[in-house]
Amino acid sequence: MSNSIPEQKGKLFIVPTPIGNLEDVTIRSLRILKEVNLIAAEDTRVSKIFLNHYEIKTQLISFHSFNEQSRKHQLIEKLKNGELIAIISDAGTPGISDPSFSIIDLAIKNNIPIEVLPGPTALIPALVISGLPTHHFKFVGFLPHKKGRKNLIDKLRIEESTLIFYESPHRIKKTLNELLISWGFRKAVLVREISKMFEEVIRGDLNFLNSISNSRVFKGEIVLIVEGNQEIS
Repeated sequence: MSNSIPEQKGKLFIVPTPIGNLEDVTIRSLRILKEVNLIAAEDTRVSKIFLNHYEIKTQLISFHSFNEQSRKHQLIEKLKNGELIAIISDAGTPGISDPSFSIIDLAIKNNIPIEVLPGPTALIPALVISGLPTHHFKFVGFLPHKKGRKNLIDKLRIEESTLIFYESPHRIKKTLNELLISWGFRKAVLVREISKMFEEVIRGDLNFLNSISNSRVFKGEIVLIVEGNQEIS
């Protein structure tokens, strides 16, 4: 009969943070962030602004696309040793278009408990405010920068569900032009800086949005909502 002490596993918490307005955070999220042993953040400089606002003093380390391969194994070892760790992104829910997927996958493989808290995300408010159909939608996220980009756009042309894209201000002009060429004059809505001071919603079609992108420079985080293919329905 073995007298060895059973391995104690910690818990991984996936904690959403505000996408703009710092008030858009749950009481539970704040409690978890104060109680865990460690917070792993996509950009510690950005996260410190939020954490300092709520006087959260928990130890903070970086976890981003450039160090995720080494860092995720360090975090797993800490979790195996019983530590409680929270993952946060710059804004919104971790695991959506950020490196958090890899640590979640590794935690599952190591049978480490995971708790995902509900909270802010840009795609749902943008979809709802767009006025386009919400009963069926497809979240695409960021299009590939180069390899596979045109193939994906062409493939999505026949998708009947409302399509949701994330895009940067530097590439939105290119994306709108490519979608217009491939898909034609579909209804589209550009939602910018959700919940922030300069929140903006521009409704029209891909041609209208494309023409606007040729005459002005967009700033901030952008969600693009595009009508699905109506010719098939």
